[in-house]
Amino acid sequence: MEGTISHVVSARRRSSGARKAALTGACAAAAALSVPAEAQTLDNNYWISAMAFFPRIDTDVRIGSSTPATPGAEIGTDIDFEQDLALDKGEILPSFSGGARFGKVIVGADFYKLNRNGQTGLKRDIAFDGVVYPANVQVRSGFDSQIYRLTVGYALVQSPTLELGAAIGAHVTRFETSLSGFASVGGQAGQTETRRRDTLAPLPTIGAFGTWKVAPRVELNGRFDWLSLKIDDYDGRLLNAQVGANYAVAKNLALGVAYRYVDYRLGIDKERWDGRVRYKLYGPAVLLQASF
Repeated sequence: MEGTISHVVSARRRSSGARKAALTGACAAAAALSVPAEAQTLDNNYWISAMAFFPRIDTDVRIGSSTPATPGAEIGTDIDFEQDLALDKGEILPSFSGGARFGKVIVGADFYKLNRNGQTGLKRDIAFDGVVYPANVQVRSGFDSQIYRLTVGYALVQSPTLELGAAIGAHVTRFETSLSGFASVGGQAGQTETRRRDTLAPLPTIGAFGTWKVAPRVELNGRFDWLSLKIDDYDGRLLNAQVGANYAVAKNLALGVAYRYVDYRLGIDKERWDGRVRYKLYGPAVLLQASF
């Protein structure tokens, strides 16, 4: 009888211990699930983001022609597209980017575009691509650009909370400018003329990048690309910089704010386009980033 009672007590103790172990495991699992989810790029090797960029824009263009209709017509006017042609100084630009980390090697890509059109009466004569649009005529204008950026970087410093590195890459821009209205060619009687020029300018860059996790959910980041050199028919200078902060709102998902500054100058010496393009884009942005 005593042996039976002892066996029952022992069984109850083992059952109680099992329940306590199960309860302890459940509590540990709940605690683990309650840890804030992290969606920072330092914790994940792949990321994509969509950005709404709110820049101020300054665009200057001069286009002549090495094969003009008349001698001297190749000298183009320096045109301020915002002041002379009444293009908007502010736009909302969509931008998309993505990246991947392979150990210390980080690959990144960006794309955004700028499409603007305007119509206004000229306040001065404008020479554009071999023709002259006189003052007081109505002209339609356009300035479109597509910007592609690709970089390959190497992390010189890499830890769970900090990553610093250098990068090389390419900044490829497709420009298209147009002007349409009553114009004269070589001083002859005028007619409606439409001039449109486009070019693709691939330029290499060097740069640096950094990411710093200042809290479990907060990450600061920055990067810049730089170029100043002449390649074949192109003479370019570029500064492309961005600083920002991301906050993880859910697992693998973050909201962010950023400030971007782009100063791009390109001289072109080609048979069908002899001139220059310069534009500045600078302002704040908001973004949504997914990482995994």
